[in-house]
Amino acid sequence: MWHGRFKHDTAGIVQDFTQSLDIDWLMYDADIQGSIAHVRMLGKTGILPPDEAAKIEAGLLRVKQEIDAGDFTPSESLEDVHMNIEARLTEIEPLGAKLHTARSRNDQVATTTRIYLRTRLHELKQELRELLTVIITNAERHKDIIIPGYTHMQQAQPISMGHYWLSWFEAFRRDMSRLNFVLASLDECPLGAGALAGSTLPIDREYTSELLDFSRPTRNSLDTVANRDYMTDYHYFASVFMIHVSRLCTDLITWNTQEFAFIVLPDEFCTGSSMMPQKKNPDVLELSRGKTGQIIGHMIDLLMNLKGLPMTYNRDLQEDKRGLWASLDTVGSVMKIIASLLERVDVDEAAALRGFSRGYSLATDVAEWLVMKGVPFREAHQQVGRLVGWCIENNIAFGEMSLSQWQEHIPEADPELLKILTPRESVMRRDTYGGTGFLQVEKQIQEAKTRI
Repeated sequence: MWHGRFKHDTAGIVQDFTQSLDIDWLMYDADIQGSIAHVRMLGKTGILPPDEAAKIEAGLLRVKQEIDAGDFTPSESLEDVHMNIEARLTEIEPLGAKLHTARSRNDQVATTTRIYLRTRLHELKQELRELLTVIITNAERHKDIIIPGYTHMQQAQPISMGHYWLSWFEAFRRDMSRLNFVLASLDECPLGAGALAGSTLPIDREYTSELLDFSRPTRNSLDTVANRDYMTDYHYFASVFMIHVSRLCTDLITWNTQEFAFIVLPDEFCTGSSMMPQKKNPDVLELSRGKTGQIIGHMIDLLMNLKGLPMTYNRDLQEDKRGLWASLDTVGSVMKIIASLLERVDVDEAAALRGFSRGYSLATDVAEWLVMKGVPFREAHQQVGRLVGWCIENNIAFGEMSLSQWQEHIPEADPELLKILTPRESVMRRDTYGGTGFLQVEKQIQEAKTRI
């Protein structure tokens, strides 16, 4: 396409090194969409006669039919999807040589990429919505089940399992907001920016933007060619989403161990051992967690690519899509399989309650009960802390203590105190907004359904 300037053909080794068909051929449909919008604009503005524009559009549709049917094999000598389509178009319809009027591969690539990525992100959005729906369903299934809550991997306070699931609803809902931000950040049409400076021809950028369902054209042609912010926005979304997945996986892996044993994973999402007959390994969770580093790596890859580039376009940017496609595939597959696994997870409440056998996770309840009796919180905290230390030294659980023993350490203790010292009472009484109380969890579930 540049033989007017060059005396010699591109060396074969250079063609192999610079081609991008292996990463951009999957965008052929998006590229043809952009070309059809462009040629319609050329016809509308009179840059091309309307009948010529119509013939070029018909040729483009024929190229698409050939690719859809598998009848068109692209050539690496033409470098990329864009030039392969144009070359085939010109074979079908010689007027195709006019298609590139008022257009550069720079704005063409930027437009094609945004169209393709927008489609993939809407698919991810649907997968994420389904994951959120599964989490809400789990919150309803398990809202009355009590498990230990942890800080520092030490038992802290009893919580509703439904409350636990809703914590992940909040995390993944924020991911949905980040995904929506990515869609908003790419919602400008690059077509018409040209190589970097626009065009001397009377193009109508608003028209092509409307045809391609963008909210507006990009505002600055230099920035249009250089901008990859929407890709970095995607990679940030993907990285945070995968970090959330990784942390969730760690909880479920831990709670599925024999030492905890209150999460029951579905057999069909686990594997066994080639040597040890008793093993049931949480491979799906481990692999999902393990893929997180790849996703973060793709973000770092793009950022390092961009950090030293001068305005505007540089061939380095051809590498922006390799990690992007890999990330989209991985994130999509993780969303699907995690949602499928979660809807089959069960909870062994009896095993969870065994973790409360000593009763020390109710220590805060005792301190707050004393506060309601007029004891300053710091004093109450010290009293209960000393009591816990004494219980540990004497190997006695809260539930094994008589009222008189309580009163030896907590003079204010009375029969009402003993009535609240159960995990279920502890959860039920945490009835503050956003808390783990059963009524609050039910409210949160209904709010979540509305928000989704």
